[in-house]
Amino acid sequence: MKAVIHIIINICRLLLAGTFIFSGYVKAIDPLGTQYKINDYLAAVHLAGVVPDWITLTASIGISALEFSLGIFLLFAIQRRLTSKLVLGFMGVMTFITLWIAIENPVKDCGCFGDAIQLSNTQTLLKNIVLLISAGVVAYRPLMMLRFVSKSNQWIVTNYTLVFIVVSSVICLYNLPMFDFRPYHIGADIRKGMEIPKDAPQPKYETTFIMSKGGVTKEFTLDNYPDSTWTFVDSKTVQTEAGYVPPIHDFSIQDITTGEDFTEQILARKGYTFLLISPHLEQADDSNFGGIDRIYEYAKQEKIPLLCLTASNEKAIKRWQDLTGAEYSFYRTDETTLKTIIRSNPGLVLLKNGVVVNKWSHNYLPKEEELRAPMEELKIGHVESDSIAGKITRIVLWFALPLILLTLADRLWAWTKWMKKKRRRNRIYQLLNKKKEHEKENCSR
Repeated sequence: MKAVIHIIINICRLLLAGTFIFSGYVKAIDPLGTQYKINDYLAAVHLAGVVPDWITLTASIGISALEFSLGIFLLFAIQRRLTSKLVLGFMGVMTFITLWIAIENPVKDCGCFGDAIQLSNTQTLLKNIVLLISAGVVAYRPLMMLRFVSKSNQWIVTNYTLVFIVVSSVICLYNLPMFDFRPYHIGADIRKGMEIPKDAPQPKYETTFIMSKGGVTKEFTLDNYPDSTWTFVDSKTVQTEAGYVPPIHDFSIQDITTGEDFTEQILARKGYTFLLISPHLEQADDSNFGGIDRIYEYAKQEKIPLLCLTASNEKAIKRWQDLTGAEYSFYRTDETTLKTIIRSNPGLVLLKNGVVVNKWSHNYLPKEEELRAPMEELKIGHVESDSIAGKITRIVLWFALPLILLTLADRLWAWTKWMKKKRRRNRIYQLLNKKKEHEKENCSR
């Protein structure tokens, strides 16, 4: 029975560790995306704009780092009693929150796996119930978790994990997320992402008619619509099935003043197009506007359009123009769409025939030496060959491999220590035996 309990506890421990590591990491490498989700929750409880951005951003990095670190601590069985209690408390809070969003539906996606995996609110609640039960099992007998690293070396794993995940968040905040799970990732064809297949399920609606007769009011559907003796009062239509929603369903480019739509014209253009993205120009970082102007001059020279897409009003646009001397054109796009396209304000996107070829944070704009030839001849003018497998390999080399080597060295050291103790015990046993034999010989004499 004890062996069965031991197996169950370690299965629950590995389930929790894997979920926490994945969930924490995908949020950690997209700190702005996690901050946006925190703001959605604040808006749901009517606190939008009350909490400063620096607090929500710090919370974004902190929550992601905590979740990732707890996963690693569970995996290596570090501070088993404390870690199991923290995980149980964490899952208790998360389960309560997801119960609330499952009932009230204040947000469409809880954001527990960032943009990597999207679950419905009900699916999220069921997932958290399973994890909460698993956390309870682990907290019941925390000392049954098998250690991968000796207690004396656990501080190395603890510090290395915290430094790695926080530095990863800061790097991705300064540049762009290492992995882009959004529909506007490099290589994405925006027009194809907006297409609806011919055989795609269509949304379904149900209309209810409110009718009255002889002072009695009732509701009817088309299936049981009454005769002409009933008087029509009102009707209401409710969507019963959502139907197919394309990955990109809210992308539009409109003229600031007239509202004329230029989306198809820009996406259908043959050749390159620069899009300067800024959800709010009044909040945009203007420290690198010289780099933007340099790219604009290059774009004019190569006859490449450079457009600024923003959700700001004309006053904010005028202020930006006065501040930076911007001569490029401005167009209006939905704020949420712009935040989804790129995690930088401002950020730069390069399109070719409607396909996302490259993206840059305002901190890593192309240098002057990178813009000394036609775009077609430049490396930045083509979809990067850095695959997901290559990025995962780098993570393994920088984080997983050192921990694996530490584990192997620690186990080898522990095994060597155990062998020395065993040999010492054997020597003592042999000496005791010899002493007993010697005493027997003396007694026999």
